[in-house]
Formats: sequence, structure tokens, C-alpha cells
Amino acid sequence: MKDIFDNPILCSKCNVKMKPVGLIKNGFKIRAMQCPKCGEKIFHPIDIEKFKKYSNLKQKNFHVKLRMVGNSYAVSIPKEIVNFMNQQEKVMNELVNLCFEDIGRLSLNFGNIGRFKKTKFD
Repeated sequence: MKDIFDNPILCSKCNVKMKPVGLIKNGFKIRAMQCPKCGEKIFHPIDIEKFKKYSNLKQKNFHVKLRMVGNSYAVSIPKEIVNFMNQQEKVMNELVNLCFEDIGRLSLNFGNIGRFKKTKFD
């Protein structure tokens, strides 16, 4: 399937061909086209939809149980979170990084998911 941004897009104000640019918002990459003359931006509709799902998911508070499994404790990750991560076309590793950040705070890192360097996008 062809992407809408594979075609030339003209600025509605200047009638000039727009150039691809990238935007990183809260660690989330959003593709855009920008007019070199007036600076008008058009964001990719699929990326905007994914960002909205990300924002809604991020605002939710999940209550999960801490369970004893052998000599360790286990916490289940809600399916909604795992499904979202898989939709981002990222491969989740079976091993994750667990960090003790502060009193009452742990973090799980699934590889480099959600971490983008500030670079120019192709």
C-alpha cells in the first residue's frame, strides 16, 4: 500500500512543494511535511492517530497484582500495553531491563522502544 507522503504535496498557502520533516513529541516520532517558504506543517494522519492512542494509554492507571512465583515476585503487564507496543512494529525482547529508580518506583525497559534520538528523518 502506498503512503500519502510518497506523493508530492503542495502548500495550500504558497503552492510550493513541501519537504519531509520529523517531529518528536514525548519520545514519539511523528512524520510531517513542511513548506520551505511559509513554514506550514502537515502531520501524517496515521502517526497522529498512533500518538493519540499512546497519549490515552499513558494517562491510564493500571492496577495489577504482585504474585509470588517460586522465589521471585511477578507482575503482569496488561494486554492493552503489550498490544500497543506490538502495533508500533517493534520487536519486544523476552528479556527486559528492570531498574530500581527510587523508593516505591521500578521501571521496565523493553529494548529501545519509545526512545528516539533527535535526528533528521529520511
